[in-house]
Amino acid sequence: MLNIPVLRWGKPYTSLEVDNVVHFMSGEPIAKVSQANAGLLARDMRFAGRAREILREFSCEELIARIKKAADLYVHETLPLGDGTQSPAEFVRAQSASTGLPEHMCRFNMTKNHFVLSNMDRMLDALTRGLDLSILSRGYGMESRGVVVSYQAQSPVLGLVLPSNSPGVHTLWLPVIPMQIGLVLKPGPQEPWTPCRMTAAFIEAGVPPEAISIYPGAGDMGAAVLANVDRAMIFGGTATVERYRGNPKVQAHGPGFSKILLGDDVVDQWEKYLDIMVDSIYLNSGRGCINCSGVWASRHTEKIAEAIAARIGPVEVLPPEDPKAGLAAFTVPGQAQQVWKMIEADLNEAGVTHVTGKYGPRLVEMERCAFLRPVVIHCNSPGAAVAKKEYMFPFSTVVKCPQEKVLEGIGPTLVCSAITHDDKFQEELTNATHIDRLNIGPIPTTKLDWLQPHEGSIVDFLFRGRAYQLSGEKLAALSRRPATTAATK
Repeated sequence: MLNIPVLRWGKPYTSLEVDNVVHFMSGEPIAKVSQANAGLLARDMRFAGRAREILREFSCEELIARIKKAADLYVHETLPLGDGTQSPAEFVRAQSASTGLPEHMCRFNMTKNHFVLSNMDRMLDALTRGLDLSILSRGYGMESRGVVVSYQAQSPVLGLVLPSNSPGVHTLWLPVIPMQIGLVLKPGPQEPWTPCRMTAAFIEAGVPPEAISIYPGAGDMGAAVLANVDRAMIFGGTATVERYRGNPKVQAHGPGFSKILLGDDVVDQWEKYLDIMVDSIYLNSGRGCINCSGVWASRHTEKIAEAIAARIGPVEVLPPEDPKAGLAAFTVPGQAQQVWKMIEADLNEAGVTHVTGKYGPRLVEMERCAFLRPVVIHCNSPGAAVAKKEYMFPFSTVVKCPQEKVLEGIGPTLVCSAITHDDKFQEELTNATHIDRLNIGPIPTTKLDWLQPHEGSIVDFLFRGRAYQLSGEKLAALSRRPATTAATK
């Protein structure tokens, strides 16, 4: 069994207090993870400025090259972990065993992370809109149009309070090191694996270890990260998002409430889009904020719900090592039971029909965990309470709603796939401020364009643009300096 320490600016620290990470089905111990406390983190944050200083000893382009090297190490090599090592296969088994995610989904999430790391130059070129990366490093520079610009780092480090439910969220923080910003990571209690393995790959590839800290711990550690860094991301529920709304120091990522809208001009051919609807709901066991939790249309909704239910309703629980396993376990005791009780309560509302009920019980309880099989619910109107719900498994409502009332009914939506050729409807969707990512056409909600920001640009979050004027020799020297971007190096 591995012993995983706290990492304090690259230096391991073994705590007297440990958390035992166990297999979600057997209870077999997998690792002992040292637990940090708020006082330890507060002391260490006095030296956070050093993380940016040491990263600025390398150019952004040099760091990008090392990140690309780390991509292959992360996917292919055996890397140090605590007092031992971990191969890629061991990583997949450990992550599946502690999070409940099937092993093939863990491997898929590894490929997503690898893609982002391997294409980091293209990612940053897109996220910075082609900005010369030396401007981020120096704090000022000249754009290709001959104008002096300045971008000021708002924090020497980015703090992250990470979840346990979906390893895919780690793609959001991978561009940070190449922008010469350090990392302060608080892993989810069931998912220390990705932060630790990614850090090991970074260090093996030549990223200075002094730029990264990892603080496993309980809920108070998440609060400590947010309190002690000037820029932080947190992942949680609706209450978490509301708590930090309007706080410029915190970027809160919560439920997605992602949706598919079928326009009146295409809804009579809804069968053509059934695969897109099913994949959007079911892929990655429905755990992501980009999974579809609502299909909205003005007619044929009963048939649409029945067709989706026929595809995913019969899905059974399979062992995590089975390549056909499509459902992830709820590993927190009582969580699945509580979710199912909330769903059952909503099923009592008039105009609400549980369409997957005919395919057998939804709650599958085991000795140490539980599963929820896919749930599809039909709502006769957008006023049904369940039409505004999202859960961490393949769950979706199918809502009957006139097209002219859809935008006022759907509420906040992270990803909206609007299948329509109606120019007026497309314009209304484009102007809707409560939709974040908008897909026009038959695009699954789960299909991301990695060259576009997800829930806001991390560059805009970490750097502030400001006025910056130069005169005399300094301006002349800057004008003669050749511009470079991540994409041209």
